[in-house]
Amino acid sequence: MIDLKIGEVEYEHIGQMKLYLGYYTKEVNEETDNQPIGLILSEEKDDIMVEYSMLNDKSKLIVSKYQLYLPKIEELRNKVKEIIENKSHII
Repeated sequence: MIDLKIGEVEYEHIGQMKLYLGYYTKEVNEETDNQPIGLILSEEKDDIMVEYSMLNDKSKLIVSKYQLYLPKIEELRNKVKEIIENKSHII
């Protein structure tokens, strides 16, 4: 199941998707089916809120950001450079 949200994902959206997944698991899935997967895509997300909302959760639910445009090549280069520089400090 896919849910596309405009704006920031809220904890209510995660609860709603968990409800859908529970319903689908109990009422629609056959014994031989895999567990359903839920995907929430939003313009923005608060990583900590998502982490706490999903803590110890066994459902197959993914919450991610979407982008309305592809970044320019220079933005991509800068982001890769930033990631490489930050990893060198961790090692």
